[in-house]
Formats: sequence, structure tokens, C-alpha cells
Amino acid sequence: MNTRNVPFSLLIKPASADCNLRCEYCFYLDRCRIYPDSNIHRISDDTLERLISSYMATQQPQYIFGWQGGEPTLMGVDFFCRVVELQQKYGRPGAEVANGLQTNATLITDEMAELFVEYNFLLGVSLDGPEEIHNKYRRIKGGGGTHADVMNSIECLKKHNVEFNILTLVSAANVGRVGDVYSYLVDNGLYFQQYIPCVELGKNGDLLPFSITGAQWGQFLCGIFDLWKRNDRRRVSVRFFDDVLRVVLDDKRDICRLGNDCRRYFVVEHNGDVYPCDFFVYPELKLGNIADDAWESLWDSTLFIDFGKRKNEWNSDCNDCEWCAICNGDCLKHRMPGGCGDPRRLSCLCEGWKMFFDHAMPTFKEIADKIRRERRRITSEQEKTHAAVPGRNDLCPCGSGKKYKKCCIRK
Repeated sequence: MNTRNVPFSLLIKPASADCNLRCEYCFYLDRCRIYPDSNIHRISDDTLERLISSYMATQQPQYIFGWQGGEPTLMGVDFFCRVVELQQKYGRPGAEVANGLQTNATLITDEMAELFVEYNFLLGVSLDGPEEIHNKYRRIKGGGGTHADVMNSIECLKKHNVEFNILTLVSAANVGRVGDVYSYLVDNGLYFQQYIPCVELGKNGDLLPFSITGAQWGQFLCGIFDLWKRNDRRRVSVRFFDDVLRVVLDDKRDICRLGNDCRRYFVVEHNGDVYPCDFFVYPELKLGNIADDAWESLWDSTLFIDFGKRKNEWNSDCNDCEWCAICNGDCLKHRMPGGCGDPRRLSCLCEGWKMFFDHAMPTFKEIADKIRRERRRITSEQEKTHAAVPGRNDLCPCGSGKKYKKCCIRK
């Protein structure tokens, strides 16, 4: 398969796993062990230019750059100015570029916000709820909480009209406080929300203390769904609800979790090393390096192809599940903890997904039916409007028998 015909995006780690926080539940911090030669990891200008120039030489409907970490704002505002400069340098006329940035939002400055709004960056801001919830795990190196800094940065982003979403990690700190979390976000005018389950396993395979169970995840999702359905269907966007609705309505799968092949993007580390997935940055899954390998060869590599195929190598019980067509066995992270094992293991969140789909799917189908009816109505009105305004060489609808452009009515 040629990458010139297959859209893919990039998830880039310009500062690797380096971060100014020490969130207890962070799964990426220990990736620094892969690069032990230095305590500070930053992408070089040469690597950045090679990354952007080579990616924008491929044929894409849209060039999508995701900047993550660790904490990508450690790079500073000058770095992102350079990113935009290189994108403009190597982008062909008419090329569409999208930049997304996931941040802990403790280092946002006015200057940075001004750049983000000027060049249409979409930010994901990590916020787990009210102060006592957020500060449970999201703490600085010395142990202090970060909630106040995050809320100050959110006000900065609002002041400069930067587009941003809220990413809430659902952990032991907030899984039992659905109403508190949802109300806090809505009351603060944070209407674009994304909820991610915190599932991390220890060496013995047991859930770590901050993680949640499948049942807890299902109960949390159902609780958020009920609050959203009751009050906010036209006001609040919950990313996963939007994704499920697109599947029900058009069988369009915008996120890899709901797809049947994990090959949607490449992870690029600070030194140009390439991996298949954010959750699977392990030495044994390194695909290559942008200094040595073309995107076509990375896409066609046996390692990447085999990784993608694992998604639909699900447990035999999935074949009898009515929701398998929606979830496709769930994310490999929840089936292959630690990046290894048999992908045919049931997702540790399976119980929760079933609970949620049983609860919410009738409403999703109802919404999808309403949208289809509205689409048909609009199409019908457009057809009527088109029929009422003939082309220049059509017969005039007045019945004169003359062509529309010469009709007496037009005179």
C-alpha cells in the first residue's frame, strides 16, 4: 500500500517524555528510559525540518501535526514559530495544515496564545475536575497541585480566543464523582469535552491504585451520558459521543479505538525514531527513523502491518457480542497491557463498554434517525429550489414554450 494514497497523521514528541509535572498516573514518563544518554530531550532543528519537509512531500488531504509529550510547551514559543515557518516553507499552494497540541496548561503565556490563535492551533487541555480532584494526581515535581495554574491558562486561552478542548482522565480520583466533574466543566463554560479511561497495570498484571475497572468506566460513561442527554445535547460536545454517532449515522470511524486497523498515524520521538502508537512506544516496536526511512517504507513495513492487524484479532467472545461492530474489540492498550501478550485477550474495559452501549445506543439511533430525516428534508428543498430556477437553456416554467433566457417574463 502506498502512503501517497493513504491518509495518515503525525503525533510528535518534541520534548520526548520530559515534563514539568509528575502526574502519578502518567504512562509516558518512563519512556525516558529508552533514551538514557541525556536527562533533557529536545528535537533538533535538523530533525524538525526533515520531519516537516518529508511529511508535506506526501500526498495528504490534510497535513495533521499533533504535538504531545511529556509536555510540548517546554519547547517554548520560538519553537512553534519555527514549526509554522517550516510548514509554510514546504507546504504546496492550497495545502491544508492542522496543528493540535495536548498540554498540561501550566506554561501557557500570552505570547504563546497569540501564536496559537493566529495559526489556528487546536489545544487539548488536561483538567480532571474541581481542585480537590485535579490535584490528587496532577502535581508538580515538588508535590504541589496544578489546578490554579491550569485555570489561569484557560482564562488566557479564552482571552485570546484560542480553540481548545478539555481532556479529563477518568481515574480513581473522579470516577465516582460524575456529577461534580461534569457540572464543574459546564459551569466554567468548558463545553468541548473528552473523557479518557485511566487503565495502567503493575508488573503482576493487577490494576494500579489510580486505575479504574471496566464496571466503573461503564457507570461513569452512563452518568455523563444521562447528564448530557437531559440538559446539553445542543450545547456540549462530548468527543466519544460524537464519534459513536458518526459510526451509527455514516459508519465513519474517526478514532482508531473504533476502527478495525490501528494504522492511523505515526509517533515520532524527539530524535526522529518512529513508532506505531502512543501507547506502544517500546524498543521492540520501533519502525525506523525519519533520517533513514521514507514514510512509504515505514507504512509498508512488516512490523507496522502486523501491528495494525492485531486490532481485529479479538477474543472469540467478541464474535457473539452485538457491540463488536462498534468497538472492534476496543483499543489494543486495554487488550495487550505493557505492549505485549495476546491481542485476543478481552479488553479490561469490556464490561463497561457493554454497559454503556446497552444504555445509550437507543438514543444514538434516535438522534441518527432525526439527522437522516433532516438531511432528506434539506435535500428535497434544494431539489425544489433548483427545479424552480431553470438553467438558461431550459424551457421557462411559465408555459410559454420559450427558453428561460428569452422568456417574455424575463423581459
